[in-house]
Amino acid sequence: MKLLEKTRTTLEMIKWEHSIFALPFALTAAILAARGVPAWRTLVWILVAMVTARACAMAFNRWADADIDGANPRTRSRAIPAGLLSRSFVLGFTVLTGILFVVATANLNRLTLELSPIVLIVLLGYSYMKRITRWSHIVLGLALGLAPAAAWIAVRGSLDPRILALTAAVTLWVGGFDVLYACQDYEHDRAAGLHSLPQSIGIPAAFWAARLMHLATLGLLTWFAWLFAFGPTGWLGIAAAGLLLAYEHSIVSPRDLRRLNAAFFTMNGVIAMVFLAFVATDLWLRR
Repeated sequence: MKLLEKTRTTLEMIKWEHSIFALPFALTAAILAARGVPAWRTLVWILVAMVTARACAMAFNRWADADIDGANPRTRSRAIPAGLLSRSFVLGFTVLTGILFVVATANLNRLTLELSPIVLIVLLGYSYMKRITRWSHIVLGLALGLAPAAAWIAVRGSLDPRILALTAAVTLWVGGFDVLYACQDYEHDRAAGLHSLPQSIGIPAAFWAARLMHLATLGLLTWFAWLFAFGPTGWLGIAAAGLLLAYEHSIVSPRDLRRLNAAFFTMNGVIAMVFLAFVATDLWLRR
């Protein structure tokens, strides 16, 4: 029972269900690279790499931010500050999942293995960015935005510059919503001397920055669709993503952050899955 409880707490700590944020974009890149469904062996190792990379990053973030989380009323119930998991256990889990990520990349191809340390530097480095720059949101976005490029390399063994349009789109998409999410910690970040865009320019201006980032996201997705010669179904996917983004922004405001979790977690997962479904259908129809 104790092992089961510890496993449940660990899964809650890394928010494993939120792997759905970047995974659909990685799968989008994989099916485009393979011009259909990738080999099952490749697909399985991509999934293992994605899940372990995210688990490693989340666990390290909880370890690195344990003292900060303990001082923040919103986060003091997290596993380490609440005494549910020890710092040594979380660090060990970080190392284990990092090793499993490298093993997964080694089972894909040589280039994925060679690039795996760079990916880990970005994933783990994010945890320290809010200590030094207001633009930590972009680093978090890049951590997820690397997924499409990495998946393309996993399938092809080389990088097609066209896929970087999707990397940039995901980077700004995630970065924009992290700006909104950081609005919850405006007072705490100011008191603790932490950096964020809301803390730097204020919550109303941060909302406008997030809106601009998401408009740029739609522009990049449009460019991405043009680069890969999407058919009508693919373009419908871009339109659907745009409408869902607009809806997300409509349910939160600088004066009302109550539905921020619904916008940030639930709807972002929906956008990612809808985008994958439309692109996969478009590719199938064009074949």
